[in-house]
Amino acid sequence: MGSQESIVSVRDVTKVYGGGLFGKGGFRALDGVSLEVGRGQVFGLLGPNGAGKTTLVKILLGLAHRSGGDAQLFGQPVGDPRARTRVGYLPEGHRFPGYLTGVQVLELFGQMCGRDRGYLRHRIPQLLEQVGMRDAAHRKIREYSKGMTQRIGLAQAMVHEPELVLLDEPTDGVDPVGRAAVRQIVQGLKDRGTTVFINSHLLQEVELVCDRVVIMSHGKVLREGSIAELTPRSGRYRFEVAPAEELALAKLVGELGANFEPAPGGFEVQLSDAELDKCVDRLRAGGISIRAITARRMNLEQAFIQLVNKEAR
Repeated sequence: MGSQESIVSVRDVTKVYGGGLFGKGGFRALDGVSLEVGRGQVFGLLGPNGAGKTTLVKILLGLAHRSGGDAQLFGQPVGDPRARTRVGYLPEGHRFPGYLTGVQVLELFGQMCGRDRGYLRHRIPQLLEQVGMRDAAHRKIREYSKGMTQRIGLAQAMVHEPELVLLDEPTDGVDPVGRAAVRQIVQGLKDRGTTVFINSHLLQEVELVCDRVVIMSHGKVLREGSIAELTPRSGRYRFEVAPAEELALAKLVGELGANFEPAPGGFEVQLSDAELDKCVDRLRAGGISIRAITARRMNLEQAFIQLVNKEAR
């Protein structure tokens, strides 16, 4: 966490749609959700469709009312105008008027956020350069591809230099080069002490940029932690060794563990802790120099699928 200061605070929040008096018998979209996000932190919100992610984001922005619990931004109740002026938001599937140019969209949203024309004349060219839209700035939105529209959407979320940026599927429709640019922008925001809250289905992107992640399912928080905490060791090891015959390596260690696979400069194999010690002993006894041993970890997508499937069972 970049700071101990809490920017987003959610405590036992529930949201019930429909039902009778006090929401009884309705659909429970959120069921006791609690989380905390600090200043300068990049926070990822993950979950399958219907997990309650969008409902939570709407509550944080004051677009939906919670049925119970407490939620605050910057220590103020969600929906308070004083807090909302400090937030930038990129919604999923956003739409801008097709007759406006990219520059005009940023001018419009900048003025809606309370910035004057003088400020925007200085700020907008910087933003367009930052999101790679300088050359298309004066083209109509209706001429933009989905990726270009997404870049302008990202720029409008940052136009008033907010302290908290909420990004809902920020790399949706963006090509690999564009996704790398978005990651760079997010890192730049973090470096300036801006808090970034990302809701995304692209787990590889989340794994690359987020400090902490919450995984939700059926309105509940299943796990919260750093990427390292959520991606445990897989039990698979990568050995880098001095040049040796593949057959010799297989003979020495292939009967240990499982799934022995040759690799450039060494091999990979699945080992228990006891088998790892035996593998090292055998290689040394065989006169093979070990240059490095790397414990492979599950990636975030593997950990996510395992956790959600376990919850479903």
